[in-house]
Amino acid sequence: MAIRAITFDLWDTVIRDDSDEAKRAARGLPSKREARRAHSHALFEGRTGVTKPVFDLVYDTMESAFNHVWHEQHVTWTVDERLEVLEAALRCPLPKDERAALVRTLEEMEVDVPPDPVGGIGDAIAELAARFPLAVVSDAIYSPGRCLRRWLEMHGLLDSFGAFAFSDEVGHSKPHRSMFAHVAAELGVAVDEMLHIGDRDHNDIKGPHALGMKAVLFTASRDRDRDATTADAVCERASELAESVLRLAGEG
Repeated sequence: MAIRAITFDLWDTVIRDDSDEAKRAARGLPSKREARRAHSHALFEGRTGVTKPVFDLVYDTMESAFNHVWHEQHVTWTVDERLEVLEAALRCPLPKDERAALVRTLEEMEVDVPPDPVGGIGDAIAELAARFPLAVVSDAIYSPGRCLRRWLEMHGLLDSFGAFAFSDEVGHSKPHRSMFAHVAAELGVAVDEMLHIGDRDHNDIKGPHALGMKAVLFTASRDRDRDATTADAVCERASELAESVLRLAGEG
């Protein structure tokens, strides 16, 4: 099948994951991991008196359950759903206004202190957008689609994409077919007429391959899967992406 559209993963493909941690440290802020736990504990502690060791055990169990559901069922719980698990375990329903405020605090950390784009990715996206319709296909772990769109807008990238599949909005995460089928329908192409670019072999390469797509492993930010990938091409730099895609599309 001809390649008629390109889909992009976000984390460690367009967004350099955890590049915001140095900015947080420079501002005297704790890491995101520490801050999310501390904000959650403070709210529950004020209502239940739960001690930090007990809360940590409950919180760690919730995180393990999240990862199991993510990897085995291809679903990413929203922040609100994570809080539901904590509420049930601690037998402490939160007031709606306090819960909503906590959800926004946890969701918007990567908007308040944004991570950086991967070097050169803006130029690569612009070059490909001149040749193909583009879409984002991304899991939403803490930052939902609403916040990820804001990040893209902050960096002048939002308008380059004609469709978006975020796991909190679609209801499944990669490599579930619905993530790719959602943007294919939005762009008016068949799933197997798309090529995906991402950094993880299981989700971004083998997942699309199972759907008849082509896939490029992009290793500029994360290269742990390079030696075992089945990707149609491997790119180390953003400046190589357009050339690789055009070659796979038979235009290079």
